[in-house]
Amino acid sequence: MSIDELTVVADHLLRIPRPDFENRTEPYATLAQLEDMLDRHKGTPGIRKARLALEQARVGSDSAQETRLRLALEYAGLPEPHLNVPTELSPGVVRQPDLGYPEQKVGVEYEGEGHSDAAQIVRDIAREEDFANAGWLLVRISKRHMVNDAGAAVVKVRSALVKGGWRPK
Repeated sequence: MSIDELTVVADHLLRIPRPDFENRTEPYATLAQLEDMLDRHKGTPGIRKARLALEQARVGSDSAQETRLRLALEYAGLPEPHLNVPTELSPGVVRQPDLGYPEQKVGVEYEGEGHSDAAQIVRDIAREEDFANAGWLLVRISKRHMVNDAGAAVVKVRSALVKGGWRPK
């Protein structure tokens, strides 16, 4: 496995579960538990890659594609986003973008297969309206944006961040 694929696995293990959707309330592992496991296996083939992956791992990604998107954005020099953080857009309106840049008022959503369901489309439109009404720009990414090292996704997010006032260093 590549370091990025190991990072996807680590993010999954660290992910905070959503009890409304799954039968657990605790992550599969904590960062400390994963670090301890790696320490116990010094010298094992692949351990260096696993350590590098763990350095890249973050709590908060809800899917493999969200992790891949985050890594592509960071490799392209964009700032590290907040991951699935509840954000109050207006009094009583809280949304949780997959990746968020509150300073620039940019939210990024990875739209997987589940977003083609009719009811989900209605919810996605309402979500986008909530962000727009709060002055946020919501960037929607699909699998077609993820080809070629997510180049199209990077362009879309970079453009939104620049519109929000971000400047590359």
